[in-house]
Amino acid sequence: MKVTVLVGGVGGAKFLLGVQKLLGLGQFADESTGAEHRLTAVVNVGDDAWMHGVRICPDLDTCMYTLGGGVDPERGWGHRDETWNAMAELNSYGMQPDWFGLGDRDLATHLVRTQSLRAGYSLTEVTAALCDRWKPGATLLPVTNDSCETHVVITDPDDDTQRAVHFQEWWVRYRAAVPTHGFGFVGSEKASATPESLDAIAQADVVLLAPSNPVVSIGAILAIPGIRAALRSTPAPIVGYSPIIAGKPLRGMADVCLSVIGIESTSQAVGEYHGARSGTGILDYWLVHDGEHGAGADVPGVTVHAAPLLMTDPAATAEMVRTGLDLAGLL
Repeated sequence: MKVTVLVGGVGGAKFLLGVQKLLGLGQFADESTGAEHRLTAVVNVGDDAWMHGVRICPDLDTCMYTLGGGVDPERGWGHRDETWNAMAELNSYGMQPDWFGLGDRDLATHLVRTQSLRAGYSLTEVTAALCDRWKPGATLLPVTNDSCETHVVITDPDDDTQRAVHFQEWWVRYRAAVPTHGFGFVGSEKASATPESLDAIAQADVVLLAPSNPVVSIGAILAIPGIRAALRSTPAPIVGYSPIIAGKPLRGMADVCLSVIGIESTSQAVGEYHGARSGTGILDYWLVHDGEHGAGADVPGVTVHAAPLLMTDPAATAEMVRTGLDLAGLL
């Protein structure tokens, strides 16, 4: 089976672990079954940024570290056993931004990436080279090799004026707790999806939408020209997983993002936001959490199914994945 997943950061990485657990890949390698399967992740790059002269790709790195067994288990991102000496020294020089933390081990990844990008290699090529070190048991693909960064229009708490800031500043510095007015994917009009991402969608046996943020993770992927058309034309069934449980996101600030664009924080509203492929959307199947009392059941043209969606561990997440594949008739 060839499984392609559209993912964001921490939640998306946890979801990928569940796919690997089910298929016997990566950390859960099972030679009797795993060799028959291929897992490809098309990863959001909207969070990417230049900081202190290095190119940082948070979602790609979180997926790589998580699947490679090196992620910090408490934070869910960055290296385990991290130290912060370089950041402390930068702060002692008064270098900005001082609100974004760079761990020493993580910095090595960014330095390798930056040097390789400046040597002319594409982000896809650089990601593959970094994965040679981590052996994630999946192919991690940036959705585009072009710069397409998510920016957020806020009211500045210092002078009460509106301005656009990078997503990282909105989330890391302000914790999404300032008046927020909109999101923009800067560079999307000039970007193009990578051939590898388009092929992964076209050649898949199933495409899964991880329960990542529908606005700044899945939405940022869909903002890349070519991706939506690829999803609408692939012969593979598309199965989406709701990131909302009882009006709250599984992780992060999806509820804040949805509120900004006028969407309720319900599984039904998010399902309608993505829409059905039989109409103008991208979904064939939509999984909502048990106990949602029918939320999402009225998404026109989409087959909706309730199942436990709490990703408490890889085994529980694997059952989520199994339910989706079964719903699509693949098991």
